Formats: sequence, structure tokens, C-alpha cells
Amino acid sequence: MNRERKQNVSKRIKHFKNSVIYKIIKNPVTYLVIAFIFLMILLINIIYKYEADVTMDHFGDSIWNFLIAFVAGYYDICVVTPIGRLCSFIILISGILLFSTITGKIASIFMDVQMKKNKGLAKLKDLNKHFLLCGWRDNFDKILESVITSNPDIEIDSIVLVNEAQDEIEQLRSIPKFKNIKYISGDFSDEETLVKAKIKNASRALVISDKSKNFSQLEIDSRTVLAVLTMKNLNPTIYIAAELYDSKFENHLNLAHCDEIILTADYERSLLATASSGMGYSNVISELIGKDAYSGIIIEDIPHEFIGKTYKYLKDYVLADRSHHANSILIGLLLNAGNFAQRRKEALREAQKNPDVKKIVDNLKKVKTLKSNDPVFAPDDETIILANSKAIFVKGKVQSA
Repeated sequence: MNRERKQNVSKRIKHFKNSVIYKIIKNPVTYLVIAFIFLMILLINIIYKYEADVTMDHFGDSIWNFLIAFVAGYYDICVVTPIGRLCSFIILISGILLFSTITGKIASIFMDVQMKKNKGLAKLKDLNKHFLLCGWRDNFDKILESVITSNPDIEIDSIVLVNEAQDEIEQLRSIPKFKNIKYISGDFSDEETLVKAKIKNASRALVISDKSKNFSQLEIDSRTVLAVLTMKNLNPTIYIAAELYDSKFENHLNLAHCDEIILTADYERSLLATASSGMGYSNVISELIGKDAYSGIIIEDIPHEFIGKTYKYLKDYVLADRSHHANSILIGLLLNAGNFAQRRKEALREAQKNPDVKKIVDNLKKVKTLKSNDPVFAPDDETIILANSKAIFVKGKVQSA
């Protein structure tokens, strides 16, 4: 019994030493606070002792004198005795020092939070369905402005920038129209950085070739591939578009189920080659790309009732519905649109669990080699519109009267 009692006492002591009360008792600041309180009480009593029947009628006047001097920093009662004045002066200075320290600490906390926010080190609040823009290069502000213009559905405060260009982003966010854009500083191919950017809740991501440091083109493309692999691992449903310099990395991004791949160098060469023909191709391409989300090439969802119907059926509907499709022409279909690779993977996994849907598995295996977001221009009228397809339009600008 004695042994058990000793063990219980030992446990209680150990528990008490781990408690908040014990930590407060052991903290030297606690004793300083207690000493300060006793000093103030002592000064209040001394003032009343020397000022009683001189400037103060009762003890409450001394307390009131303390509150005003300590909190407000001035005297409401003019004490006249030397001891009373000395004590009141100590109270006054103590209040000024204490409240200036507290004010300075609060200001320091807010400044620290703001500095961390500006440098991309602050934690993001809960975000959902936001847009990640990873990487940095010259004229980044122009890229960002184009992204905002081309995606009117994206709110400014739902864009999160992820890169290592702290100084440049701080300058960018000083521009009023970009001030609400969120920023995370770090390597966007690193898992920890992506978790800070709430990658698991993001809906879309654009990875541009990063030139925030003196990387070679090989390093830039390698980091892009690694970033896409990491993003897809953390959030398989996210839609990712990534930029590459060298087309030899394209297969790696396809294996990583990247939804869109932008081969910048190939596009530049093709544009220069078409311009050399003297046929005005470059101007046509520029207009097709468009400078906003309402003209040029437009991709729209196909109503569910058209799935399984022929392309001619959709084309006739578009020609008849000129109120919705004014100034636009249907030119083709975008097959396997959206995050097709992930949907196909999930469908295969689900189908394999069910022995009654072997035909579904066989059909899915047939499309295993299909390319995500595969455009088909001017398809045959009898082409069947499959699920996960979208319509491609060319839309002209509305001419002002």
C-alpha cells in the first residue's frame, strides 16, 4: 500500500510539474508582476497618507489618481506634498513605460505578420478551388495580367503565386490591381512548399519555365517535370498546364498525366516559319489566340443531351441557336477534355472491382493511349460525340456601332 501511495504521489507531482500553473509559478516574470502590483498598491497608500485632508477626501481619490496617471498619463488630482508628487511621478512613468512596451510589442507582431506575408512566408488561410501560378521570369506581370484577362472566372484573391523571386513579387504586389494576390515563397517542385500553397484544395495550376535563379534550360524543364509529378501525387484531380523548352521532356509530362503541355520553343519556331511564308499566318494566329476570354478560339461545354449524338446534330443546333452563338463558328471537338487521364484511371480502378462491367474495362483499355485534350478540327458529320468532349468555336469580336 505504501508503495502504491508513493507511486500515486509521484505521479501527481509529475503531473503538477507539467501543468500550466506550475510553469507560471516557476516563471521569473510572475514574481516581477507580483512585485510590481505590490509596489503600485504601496504607492497608492503612501499618496493617500500624505495627501489625505490636503487634496484627497477619501481613499477612492488615491485610487482614481493612480488610474488616471497610470493609464491616461496625466494628473486629474494635483497632489502638493513632495512625497505624494514623487509617488505620483513613479506611477506616471511606470504606466507610460508599460503601455509603450505593450503597444510596441503589438505593432511588432503586426509588422512581422505583414513582412512574412509580403515575403511569402505567412500561412495561407483556408482556400478552396484556387489557382496556382508556379515559376517566375521576366515580364511576369504581363503573364499574370494575361492569365487574369483570359480567365474571368478566377478571382484575384484566389490566385496563389509560388516561386523564389521574393523581391520581384513584393514589387508586383505593390501595384494596386495585384495587391490581393497571395504568395508562397519557395521551390514549387518541393512538397513542403506545395502543401503551404494548399495544393490539395487547388483546382488548377499553371507551371511556367522558372528563371528566378540562374538555371540552365535542362534544369528548368527537369524542375517542371518534378513539380507536375509532385502536384499530381498530392492532388490527382488538379488540372495542370506546364511549359517546356525541350520537347524531349514531353513524354515525361504525359506519364505524369499533365493535362496541357506548352512547348514554347516549338511554338516560336512554328510562328516564325509561318510568318516567313508571307501569307499573314502570324496575324491570323494572333487573332485566334485572342487578348481576352470572349474572342478568338473559344472552348465550351457540350450539353449532356448531345453526348452519343453525331457531330452534324451539334452543328445544326449551333447554326439554329444564333442568340447564344452569335459571331461564332463551330470548327471541331476537343476530345478527352479536362483531367481526362485521372478520370480514366479512376474509372479503370472502379470497373476492375466489379466483375459485371468487363466490357467497360475493355473499352477503357482501348482508349488507354488517347491523348488528353486532343483537338479534332472539322470532323466528319457522322462522328459520334463521346463523353468528356467539348466544342471548339472561333468567335469574332463584337463590332461597335
